Amino acid sequence: MIGGIEEFVDKEKPEGYYERLIAELEKVNSKLHIFSSINRQISSGIPFSVKDNICVSGVESTASSAVLEGYVPPFDATPVERLKSNGFGFVGKTKMDEFGFGTFGINCKDHPRNPFGDSYVTGGSSAGAAAAVSVMKYHIAVAESTGGSISCPAAFCGVVGFTPTYGLVSRYGLIDYANSLDKIGIIGRSSRDVRYAFDIIKGSDSYDTTCVDHQINGENRKKLIIIDQLMANVDQDILSSFDKFISKMQNLGYSVEHRSLPLIDKALAAYYIISMAEASTNLAKYTGFKYGIRVNDFSKGYNEFFTEARRNFGPEAKRRIILGTFVRSASVKSRYYEKAMRFRHMLIDALNSIIKDGFLISPTMPIKAPAIKEAEELSPLKSYSMDSITVPPNLAGLPHVSFPYDYINGFPVGVQLVTSHFNDYALLDFVQGWEEEFNYRFNYDVGAI
Repeated sequence: MIGGIEEFVDKEKPEGYYERLIAELEKVNSKLHIFSSINRQISSGIPFSVKDNICVSGVESTASSAVLEGYVPPFDATPVERLKSNGFGFVGKTKMDEFGFGTFGINCKDHPRNPFGDSYVTGGSSAGAAAAVSVMKYHIAVAESTGGSISCPAAFCGVVGFTPTYGLVSRYGLIDYANSLDKIGIIGRSSRDVRYAFDIIKGSDSYDTTCVDHQINGENRKKLIIIDQLMANVDQDILSSFDKFISKMQNLGYSVEHRSLPLIDKALAAYYIISMAEASTNLAKYTGFKYGIRVNDFSKGYNEFFTEARRNFGPEAKRRIILGTFVRSASVKSRYYEKAMRFRHMLIDALNSIIKDGFLISPTMPIKAPAIKEAEELSPLKSYSMDSITVPPNLAGLPHVSFPYDYINGFPVGVQLVTSHFNDYALLDFVQGWEEEFNYRFNYDVGAI
């Protein structure tokens, strides 16, 4: 529903509202497995959930990893603290791929399931976050994106996923995947809901030196730019649906321009080199000594002690530690990591040049939500390739939003819109215009609470 949170604020809640909400959530969760924990003590406020790699005081925060089981932070992440201080009530932690390592939400125990079909994936890594928004009428989810972890599940679950310019939202209290790529954002049912929450969590923070207080613009641009290379591997059904969307926007006065950017084909490789290098460094602190799992047998040798703790990492985390350690090792660092960093600057310059007078637009994902069984059978390389459209704006730190615009065989599909750094409001204005022009509403409630 458009502006659902504003409606909720003004609406008188019947007695016992939150008790019934929690009871319904637990019933849904027993089927869809989207929450890792539910706050049964909530008694007031706009319900909001938090991805499990973002700290909530007094609540186990594991990033869906066995390595961090038992870790209960004594503080709130800055975005969480700001929401709690501004009329929001914490409703639960949402499931995710372990440490954010995944595209489909299947790299964790009890895979989250898509509300539109419980044998299908929700998308990842903010898997539970998008599904929770899909099933809850008045609710926003605090999520995080490294290479598409907000846009992908938002597209598969039919909700609005907003990833702001890198540095606009504090990362204090985030369990890092890759520091130079991680961005905390918002998933909601409408652009207005997303903006309501974004305006609360944005802004500088003394605890995070990468966080800035920068003027946010809303410069609307009447040109939509399609990069041909991003469309190369898009499913034919999605291409046909996307063409109809583009026609609608042309009828609203938008011009459409196709551009070629051959270097964008290397964005995926550069992203995985950089992200795995940073991930392997971040995961080095999980030693069985300080956070989560504890190894108490101090008679063990050095290697034996740390091997005992690290056996709790999942297969994908182990793969990224090995690959990340390799690409930043002295013997090959210049061949891989340093080249990837140089490429990143080239990509930023190229994208900034292209979108200076328009929005970059594309389908969010090249495929429809696959069945869980199909996703499990994909090779790691094939799975990584699914991020080909969402990776470029994330690698460049550009703001982007995914919003639903159509259904294919009963499942929602999303469009991704990208703009210049700090032009974030223009994205939300565009989506709001789409919602209002076509009277778009979340009219495919899947047993909404």
